[in-house]
Amino acid sequence: MSQVFSEYAVDMAAKVEAFVRDIVIPYEKDDRRTSHGPKEEMIEEMKEKARAAGILTPHIRPDGTHLTQRETALVLKKSGLSILGPLAVNTAAPDEGNMFLLGKVGSPEIKDRFLRPLVEGRCRSAFFMTEPAEENGAGSDPSMMITTCYRDGDEWVINGRKKFISGALGAKVGIVMAKSEDGACMFLVDLPNPAIKFERLLDTMDDSVPGGHAEFTITNLRVPAKFMLGESGKAFRYAQVRLSPARLSHCMRWYGAGLRAHEIATDYACKRKAFGKLLIEHEGVGFMLAENMIDLKICETMIDWCADTLDTGDLGITESSITKVAVSEALSRVADRCVQVMGGNGVTRETMVEAFYREIRQFRIYDGPTEVHKWSLAKQIQKAATKG
Repeated sequence: MSQVFSEYAVDMAAKVEAFVRDIVIPYEKDDRRTSHGPKEEMIEEMKEKARAAGILTPHIRPDGTHLTQRETALVLKKSGLSILGPLAVNTAAPDEGNMFLLGKVGSPEIKDRFLRPLVEGRCRSAFFMTEPAEENGAGSDPSMMITTCYRDGDEWVINGRKKFISGALGAKVGIVMAKSEDGACMFLVDLPNPAIKFERLLDTMDDSVPGGHAEFTITNLRVPAKFMLGESGKAFRYAQVRLSPARLSHCMRWYGAGLRAHEIATDYACKRKAFGKLLIEHEGVGFMLAENMIDLKICETMIDWCADTLDTGDLGITESSITKVAVSEALSRVADRCVQVMGGNGVTRETMVEAFYREIRQFRIYDGPTEVHKWSLAKQIQKAATKG
């Protein structure tokens, strides 16, 4: 499908790419990167440079309007060329998805108090949905929500436990999901909050999320009724608004990571010699890089196809599931081949290939494991085949 991008989007994408390559990539060797994400000081430093360059929150125009999904893809793929890029220019998860949700569903007061500072890059946010599996809480199946809430006058009271909450430590805005008698609900809260008690950080294979992934206990958290997002019992409906664009944004950002890993591996293969010739001249290596090229083009095409669907106003639930599976699996193959092409250097931290491999691997689980999406698609296939 042909697409005419606005001059703003094309210009912004070029500026973001130049900024990430010239300014952000050097930060990858900064000792302020930790096993639980970069330190706040480093993030703020990068954000200030992005602000000065006029590219902070580049997918939202100065007048507050959002780029089309196709244009967003153009920009977010560039931000993903470094695992630090989305943090630097304010396109990272969960902030990017939370901004989209609040922009669509939030009341004027919620937008002013919680959305505005996120768009301005003045703070980070966290999405409190996932719960401990050992307590049979919500994970890939959000209907298993065990965190509860009830109305008490002009406030709601929330109790429960949350796990794998990305970026919550250091965040200022929280979206908390809980279950009322009506069904699932979402609430906006200021962080930190004494009623949301930090329990522990989880040691995970990725290290790009500031504050890492944490576990919390929520005890008698009181939230003013005006800070419920929408109406009681309708949170899953609101989640559908966020779901497809957030899945697709992950694809966009990680595409950039896969492309950069491929660039590094290609450069290595075109310089390193073995058995009398360059690595790329050996079929075993050259074919892996060729397969990367194919997989990257598949990813690019799938992202654009899904973006076009969303830009029609369709929720794109099926299209985003298909795209999420195809892109996450293809990029995992790309990252794996890059490690293999680089041999011993590929498993060290001498280059970013090892980090990209770890970051991309998690993508097959986050925002719904591949198998859950395939199961959902299979149910649609069965329903279509037996209809009538």
